[in-house]
Amino acid sequence: MAETSGSTPAPAPPPSDAEREDTLDRMLTRLALADDAKLQPLLASILPYSISSLASPSPSVRKMVMEILTHINKRVKHRPEIGLPLLELWNIYNKADASSMVRNFCVVYIEMSFERLPKEDKENMAPELLINIANIPLQHQGIILRIVLKVIGDCHSSQVHENIVAKYRANGVSKDGEVFLEFCLHTILYQAPPSGVGCPAGLSIAQADRVTGKQPLKGDILMTRKLGILNLIDTMQLSPELVYPLFLVAASDSQEPVAKKGEELLKRKAAGANLDDSVLIKRLFMLFNGSTGVENIAVESRIAPGSTTLRVRLMSVFSRSITAANAFPSTLQCIFGCIYGSGTTSRLKQLGMEFTVWVFKHAVIDQLKLMGPVILSGILRSLDGSSATEAGSVGRDVKTFAYQAIGLLASRMPNLFKDKVDMAVRLFTALKSEEQPLRLTIQETVASLATAYKGAPAVVLDNLEGLLLENSLAEQSEVRFCAVRWATTLFDLQHCPSRYICMLGAADTKMDIREMALEGLYLTKDEGQISGQKIDLRYPDLREMLNYICSQQPKLLDSSEHVDGKLLFSSKTSVAMIRFLMKCFEADCRMCSSDMETESTDIFNSPAVTMCVLLENAMSFEGSTELHATASKSLVEIGSHLPKLVASRYAGRVDWLKNLLGHIDSDTREAASRLLGIACSALSSSASSTILSELVALLSGSKILRFENHHGLLCAIGYITAECMKNPPSISEELFQSTVGVLVNVVESESAILASAGMEALGHIGLRCSLPILCRNSIAAGVITILHERLSKLLSGTDIKAIQKIIISLGHISVNEISFPHLKSSLDLIFSLSRSKVAVEDVLFAAGEALSFIWGGVPVTADTILRSNYSSLSGSTNYLTAEMPLPIVTGSWKSNCDEESHVMSQDMIIKKLFDDLLFSSRKDDRCAGTVWLVSLIMYCGHHPKIQQLLPEVQEAFSHLLGDQNDLTQDLASQGMSIVYELGDPSMKEELVHALVSTLTGSGKRKRAIKLMEDSEVFQEGAIGESLNGGKLSTYKELCSMANEMGQPDLIYKFMDLANYQASLNSKRGAAFGFSKIAKHAGDALQPHLRSLIPRLVRYQYDPDKNVQDAMGHIWKSIVADPRRTIDEYFDLIMDDLLAQSGSRLWRSREASCLALADIIQGRKYSQVSKHLRSIWTAAFRAMDDIKETVRNSGDSLCRAVSSLTIRLCDVSLTAVSDASETMNIVLPFLLTEGIVSKVSNVQKASIGIVMKLAKGAGAALRPHLPDLVCCMLECLSSLEDQRLNYVELHAANVGLQTEKLESLRIAVAKDSPMWETLDICLKVVDTHALDPLVPRLAQLVRSGVGLNTRVGVASFIMLLIQKVTADIKPFTSMLSKLLFHAVREEKSAAAKRTFASACAVTLKFASPSLSQKLIEDTAALHLGERNAQISGAVLLKAYMNLAADVLSGYHAIVIPVIFLSRFEDDKDINALYEELWEDNSSSERVTLQLYLAEIVSLICDCISSSSWACKRKSAKAIKKLSDILGESLSAYYQNLLECLLKELPGRFWEGKDVILYAVASLCSSCHDAMSAKDPAIPNIVLGAISAACTKKIKSYREAAFSCLQQVIRAFRKAEFFNSAFPMLFDVCRQAGVSNKVNASLLKSADGTGQDESEAVSVSLDKVLDCVTSCIHIALLQDILNQRESIIEVFSSSLSHGYGWPVKMSAFSSIKELCLKFCSVSDDASACSHDATSLIHELLHSVAPKIVECIQTIKIAQVHTAASECLLEMSKLYRDFPLTHRKDIKFKDEITHLCQVEKSEQAKSLLMKSIAILEDVGRDPEEPDRSCQ
Repeated sequence: MAETSGSTPAPAPPPSDAEREDTLDRMLTRLALADDAKLQPLLASILPYSISSLASPSPSVRKMVMEILTHINKRVKHRPEIGLPLLELWNIYNKADASSMVRNFCVVYIEMSFERLPKEDKENMAPELLINIANIPLQHQGIILRIVLKVIGDCHSSQVHENIVAKYRANGVSKDGEVFLEFCLHTILYQAPPSGVGCPAGLSIAQADRVTGKQPLKGDILMTRKLGILNLIDTMQLSPELVYPLFLVAASDSQEPVAKKGEELLKRKAAGANLDDSVLIKRLFMLFNGSTGVENIAVESRIAPGSTTLRVRLMSVFSRSITAANAFPSTLQCIFGCIYGSGTTSRLKQLGMEFTVWVFKHAVIDQLKLMGPVILSGILRSLDGSSATEAGSVGRDVKTFAYQAIGLLASRMPNLFKDKVDMAVRLFTALKSEEQPLRLTIQETVASLATAYKGAPAVVLDNLEGLLLENSLAEQSEVRFCAVRWATTLFDLQHCPSRYICMLGAADTKMDIREMALEGLYLTKDEGQISGQKIDLRYPDLREMLNYICSQQPKLLDSSEHVDGKLLFSSKTSVAMIRFLMKCFEADCRMCSSDMETESTDIFNSPAVTMCVLLENAMSFEGSTELHATASKSLVEIGSHLPKLVASRYAGRVDWLKNLLGHIDSDTREAASRLLGIACSALSSSASSTILSELVALLSGSKILRFENHHGLLCAIGYITAECMKNPPSISEELFQSTVGVLVNVVESESAILASAGMEALGHIGLRCSLPILCRNSIAAGVITILHERLSKLLSGTDIKAIQKIIISLGHISVNEISFPHLKSSLDLIFSLSRSKVAVEDVLFAAGEALSFIWGGVPVTADTILRSNYSSLSGSTNYLTAEMPLPIVTGSWKSNCDEESHVMSQDMIIKKLFDDLLFSSRKDDRCAGTVWLVSLIMYCGHHPKIQQLLPEVQEAFSHLLGDQNDLTQDLASQGMSIVYELGDPSMKEELVHALVSTLTGSGKRKRAIKLMEDSEVFQEGAIGESLNGGKLSTYKELCSMANEMGQPDLIYKFMDLANYQASLNSKRGAAFGFSKIAKHAGDALQPHLRSLIPRLVRYQYDPDKNVQDAMGHIWKSIVADPRRTIDEYFDLIMDDLLAQSGSRLWRSREASCLALADIIQGRKYSQVSKHLRSIWTAAFRAMDDIKETVRNSGDSLCRAVSSLTIRLCDVSLTAVSDASETMNIVLPFLLTEGIVSKVSNVQKASIGIVMKLAKGAGAALRPHLPDLVCCMLECLSSLEDQRLNYVELHAANVGLQTEKLESLRIAVAKDSPMWETLDICLKVVDTHALDPLVPRLAQLVRSGVGLNTRVGVASFIMLLIQKVTADIKPFTSMLSKLLFHAVREEKSAAAKRTFASACAVTLKFASPSLSQKLIEDTAALHLGERNAQISGAVLLKAYMNLAADVLSGYHAIVIPVIFLSRFEDDKDINALYEELWEDNSSSERVTLQLYLAEIVSLICDCISSSSWACKRKSAKAIKKLSDILGESLSAYYQNLLECLLKELPGRFWEGKDVILYAVASLCSSCHDAMSAKDPAIPNIVLGAISAACTKKIKSYREAAFSCLQQVIRAFRKAEFFNSAFPMLFDVCRQAGVSNKVNASLLKSADGTGQDESEAVSVSLDKVLDCVTSCIHIALLQDILNQRESIIEVFSSSLSHGYGWPVKMSAFSSIKELCLKFCSVSDDASACSHDATSLIHELLHSVAPKIVECIQTIKIAQVHTAASECLLEMSKLYRDFPLTHRKDIKFKDEITHLCQVEKSEQAKSLLMKSIAILEDVGRDPEEPDRSCQ
C-alpha cells in the first residue's frame, strides 16, 4: 500500500520527553506548512510517532500529541482520498508493551485508515486483524470485528478469492476463530428492531450494540454483510458442528437472499452435523431460550429468545437429537416456552408437543424422573384448555402429540399413573368424545397406559374392572377395542371378569376386536400349538367362571327358561364362552387325581350340572349351526368324563335327543347319536330295546325320510346297538340280527354317503362284538362277504369321505372278527386301494388305520371311540405334522378273537407290504406301502411281531428315502425316526450311521429295482417333452427318445441324471428322519459332526425348498446353539463351502455362495483372514457363472464379503494391525483381479468396494497407494463408456466441438467412483508415501493412454503437490521435465491445460536453477511449430495462475515472448497470448517501457530468423511498439530500423508488406531521433521505400505507397518532393495509359476492362495520397517546376476511367495544393508567371473535371469532397493576384448542381463557391489582395 510506505524507525536509545516534545513540535510545523497533496506521505511518519508518544507520562508531550491529532483530524476528515499508515498503527497496537491509551488511539485511527484503503488492500488486510483478537479488550474486539465484517460485506457478498480464504482459514479452529464465528453469528441474528423494542431476537442489548457500533444496520448493508459472512464461512472448511447454528439462523432470516443462501449451505455443508454433540445442542438451546431462567444477569446482558421462525426450525432439530432430550433444564424451558411462552403460536405448540414425545421416548430415566411430572401437568393443563382456544388441523396436531406424549410417559414411568384411575377415566372419556381423526392416537395411548396399571393396587384394579365392563359395550369401536385390550393386558387368564369381557368381545362387529378377544381366551390356537410353545396356561376354576357368568346373566339358572327358550347370549359369544368353559372343564379334570365321579357323593352338585344347563340353553333354536355343534360336542365331552351324570341327566330326555337326530348339521347329529348311546346305559333293557326298535322301524319303514333324518337314524342305531351289546348284552339276539340286517340293506341299497354311514354303524357295533352271520337267499354268510361286491364298487367311487368311513369301518368290524376268510375279505378290499384311482393321501391313511385295527394292539378302546368326540387314529394323532408323536403305548384292549386268524392276517399284511408294495417299480404302490407300514409301526409298534420286523422295516425305509414321491419320502423319513425309538441300541447306532452316510454322500448302494416299461424314472415335465410333444417320464419313453435321436447310449445319461435326482431326494428324506432321530440320538452323533455340520450348513441353502426344510429340521434337532456350533466348526465349514463353490453342480455352487454370504457376517479378522482371498475369488467366479441363479447368489456373496471387508478395514471398527493386514490381502486382489475383470458386474463391485475401503482404511491405505492410485487413474479411461469415444471420433462429422466433448468426458470421469477414491488417497498421503508413489505417477505420465487417464494423472499430481507442499522438492526435477514434455507432446487441449497446471504447481517448489531453466524452456517454445507455441502459452498461463510468485522474478524472459507472440498469424495462438498479455499488463505502455530492451532484443533476433512467420510477427510487434511508445522508442530505433531495412530487398514472401508498415510506424515515432542522429537516414529510408514501390506485387506495392506517404509526412523534408514525385508521376502516367487501353477494350470485353481499371485505380489512390504528402512538404518553387506534371496527374485521375476512391484522393491533393499557395503567399515566387499559369490551369482545366465528377458520381461523400475542393479553388482564384482572369465557363453548371444537390453540406459549399465566382466576375478590376 502506497500510503503505508514511510514509517520512521525509532532510534536505539529512547528519546527524552524534551526531545520528543521538540520532535512533535517540528512535526506540527511540517503539518501546518504541508499542502493536502503532500499530506499522505507526511502522515505516514508523523501519525505513528505521535500516537506512540502518548505512552510518555509528560503532560506537555501528550498535549502536543493531542494538538497534532486534532490538526490531522481537521485536515483529513473531509478528504477520504488521503490515506493513513494502517500497517504501522497495527504494529504499534500489537506491541506487547503498548499502553492502554496508545492502543485506544490506535484503534480509532486504524478504523479511520481502513475506510481509506483500496478495496484490494482491505481484502488482504482484514484477515490479519483477526490474529490474536481473542486476547484484546472486548471494546477493541467489537471495533475490529466490525471493521472486518464491513470488509466482508463490501468485498465478499458475491464471491471470495481463494488466497483470501486461506488467510481466514488459518484462524478457523483457534480461539480467534471462535470469537470471529461468534460475532458472525450475532451479526446474522441481528435484525433492525422496530421502534420501542429493546433488542433483536436472539441477542442481548450488549450484543446488539457490539454488532452495530454507533448506528443500527439496515437494509442492503445488513444483507450484503450477512451474505458475505455466509460466502466466507462456506469456503473456510469448518466442521459442521461449528457452522450449523450460523447456517440455521441464516436460513431463518427475514431477507430472502440470506435465507436462501443459508438454506443451501445448511443442506450442503452442515447436513452431516452431529446433532448429539453437547456443545452444539447447548448453543442451540441458548438460541431458543435465550438467558431465560438464569439469575443475576444484568439487563443489558439478558439474551432474548430467538425469533419465531428460528424457534420453529430449532424445534425440528431438537426432535432429532437424543442429547437435546436429556439437556435438563433447557429441555423443560423449551417445552414450556412452546406451550405457554409469550408470543407462542399454534405451530410452536404443535412442535413443542412433538418434542415432548421425543423427550419421553429418548430421555434417560434419571432426567425423566425430574421432567416427567412437570411436563405431564403442563400437557394436561393444555388439553383442558385446548377446546376453547384451539381449532383446525394445527390444534388437532397439538392434541395428537399430547396424547402420544402421555402414552410414551406411561410406558417409561408407569408409577406416575398406577395409583389412581383418573388417567384411565380421562382417556376412555376422550376416546368417546374426541373427533374421529384423534381416536386412533388416543387408542394407542390407552394401549400404552394399560401396561402402567399392571401391578396396580387392588382398589384401582377393582375400579378398572367396572370401567372396562362399561366401555366394552360402548358405541364407539375404538372404546370397545381398548376395553378388550386392557382386559387381556392387565389381567391373567384366571381373572373371570376380564375373560367375560373377552367373551362379549368375541361377538363384536369389528374383526380386530373379535380376534383380540379370542386371543384373550386362548381360542385362536389349538392345544398342540400352545403346548409346543410350552406355555403354562392356568384356566380359571370352572365353578368361579360359571358363577360370574350367572351373576352377569341371572336368567341362565331360571327354572322357567326351557331349552327351546330365548338365547341369552349371542351365538358368537356363546361359542366362545362354551369353548373357554370347556377348557376350564378339561383343566379341572386334569387336576383331579382320580375320577370326578368318585370324589363326590353327590355329582349333581358338580359345576358340570350348571355347565349342562348353559349348553342346553345354547341348543336353543335361535342359536347358529356352529353354536349347536359346539354345545352338543361339549355335552359329549362332559359325558366322556362324567358318563353317569350325562347318562342319568339325559335318560329322561331321550325325545329331545331324538329330535336332534334330524339337525341340519352333521356334527350335531353325530353328537346327539353319541349322547343317545350314553343315555341308554342308564335305561333298562326294555327301554333300550324299545328305543332301538323304534329307530329301526323308522329306518326300515316305507316313509321317505329326509337325508338328515336318515343319516341321524343310522348314526343313532350304531351307537345305541353298540352300547346295548356291551357285556352283558341288553337286547335280544333277534333284535340284534334284525338291526344288523337293516344296516346291511342300507349299505346295499342307499347312496355312497348313507352307505358309508351304515358301514360306520356296523363298525361301531363290531367294536363291541363280532357281527352275526346273516342268511341271504338261503345262504348263511358273514356281513363282509355279503357286502364285498357292493363295497368294492363303493371303494372305486369318487366320494373320498365315504371311502374313508367305509375303510375305517372295515377295521372296526375286524377287531372282534373270528373268521380268517372274513378278515381276508376285508384285507383284499383294503389292498385293492393301492392301485385305485382314488388312492389319495386321506384314503391311504384311513387304510393304514384299518390295517392297524386288523393287526391288533391299537392304543384306543371301544369306549374311547364310542363315548367321546373321537374321529380317527390319524386325526387324533396329527398324523401329517412334522412333530409326529412316537408310538402310543397306552394300554390297548384285548379282543376275544381267534389268535390264529389274526396271525394269518398279520402274515398276509407283511407279505403284501414287503413283497408287492414297498419295492415295487410303481410309485403308487410304494407310496401306499409306505403309508401302511408307517401306520403299523406307529399304532402297533410295540407288538412283538413288529419288533421282530424292525430290521426289514429299516431297510425298506432307507430305500424309500430317495423316492420321487414327496409323501413317500416324508413318511419314510418319519418312519425311520419311529424305528429308531422302537429299536435296540445296536439298531439305533446302525441307523444313525446309515443316515449320516446318506447325508454326506457316502451311503451304500440301494437295493436294485427291475424297471418295467411303465416304470416312472422322472416326474412328468421334469426334463421336458418328447420330439412329438408327448410326455417323457417312463423308462419306455426314455428308451424311445434315445433311439429316435440315434444315440442309444443316451439312456445311460438319463439314468445317471435320475440317480442324481434320487440322491438329492435321499438326502432330503434322510434329513427328515434324521431330524427326529437326532433329538434322541444324543452322544451317538458326536463322532459324525465334523463331516455332518459343514454339509448341513450348505444344504440349508439348497435351491430346493424341500431340501432346505429337511436340513433345517436336522439342524434344529442336533444344534442347540447355532452360533456356537458354527464358530466351533468354522474352518471346516469354510473349507467345504469354498470347495463346493467351484463344484460342477450348479445347485452346490449356488448353495455355497448363499451360505458363505450368511456365515461370514459379523466375523472377526482372526476367523476369516485365511479364507478372505478365497471368498473374494468365489464371489467373482459366481458372478460370472453360466446360470442366473448362481450369479444372483454370487451378487449376494459379493455384497456380504464387501460389507465384511469394509468393516475389517475401517480403523474405527477394527484394530489398526488387523485393518492393515486385511487391506494387504484384499486390495491387491481387487486391483489385479477385480477391476481389470471383463465382467462388468465384477468391475463395478470392485470399484465400489475399493472406494469404500479407502474411505475407512485411514493410514492402512498408505502402503498400497502406488498400486491403488495408478489403477484408479488407468480405470478412468478403461472403464469409460466406449460410446463417448465413438462420439468424439465422429464429432466433426455432426458439427460437435471436440473440446466441448473432451470437457464433458473429463467432467463425467471426475464424478466417478474412481476419482472419489483418488480424493480419499490424497487425504492419507504423507512424506513417506511419496518415494514409491511419485515414480509410479511419472511412469503413468510417460505411458498413460486415454484422455481421462492423462488428465487424471496430471490433476492428481497437482493436488498431490498442493497437499504435501515442500515435501515434493526432491521430485521436482523429474516431475518438471516429464510434465513439460507431456505438455509439448499432448494433442488434447484439455489434457495439455491440466499437465500445464501440474507443471506450474511443481514450479512453485522447484529450485531457482530448475525454475529458471523451466521458464526459459517454456519461453523458447514460441519459436517452435504451432503445437509448441500453444504449449508455451498454456504453460505460461498456468505459471501465472498457480506460480505467480516464482514467475514474477522472470518477467524479463516471459513478457517479451508474450508480447511478440501476440502477433502470430494463427488466431488461436494469437488469442492465447493476447489473454496472457492482458493478464500481465495493467498498463501496456508502462509494461513495454519496463521491458523494452528485452523486447527489442527478442524482436531483432526473431526478425533475423529464416521463418517468414517470425519475420511477420516481429514486424507487427515493431509497429505496435512504435504506435504505443512513440518517441520513447528512440533509444532502440537504430537496431530495429536496421533489421527492417535488411528485410526489404530480396524476393517477395507472403506478408512481407508488414515490414513496410513497421518501417512507416517506426519512422513516424522516431523521426526526430533519426534525423538528429544521422541526416542521411531519411533518404536511405526513402530510397528503400521507393524501391519497394516499383515491385509488381499489388498488395506489396500498395503497402509501399502507404508507407511512402507516412515516411514523407514523418520526416517533412522538402527535398523528398524532388526525389519521390517524378516516380509518382511515372506511376500515374502509366496508370493513365492502362486506363485508356482498358477503355478501348470496353466494347469487346466490357467486364474484363472494368476489372483491370478497378485494379489500377485501387493502387492509384495510394499514389495520389503520396502526391498529397509530397505537396505538403515541398517548396513552392519545386511545385511550380513540376506544375505541368501535377496538372496532368490531376486531370488524369479525374477522368472517367477511375473509381470514386481515386477521385477522393485527387480532391485531397488539389485542396492541399490550394492551401499550399495560401500558406506561402509572402514568397515572391508565389506570384510568378509559373504560379499564375498553374492557377489558371487548375481553374479552367481541372475544375470542370471536378464539376463533371459531381454530375456523374451519385455518392454524397464524393459531392461533399468535390464541393470543398471547388470552394478552395474559388478562394485561390479570388485571392490570387492574377493579371488576366478568364470567364468561368462552368459557373452555370455549378449553379444547376447546387439546385439539384441533395446533400445539405455539399449544397452549402457549392453556394459559397458560386458566390465567390460571381463576385470575381462582377468586379474584374478590383485591386490585388493577399491570400487569406
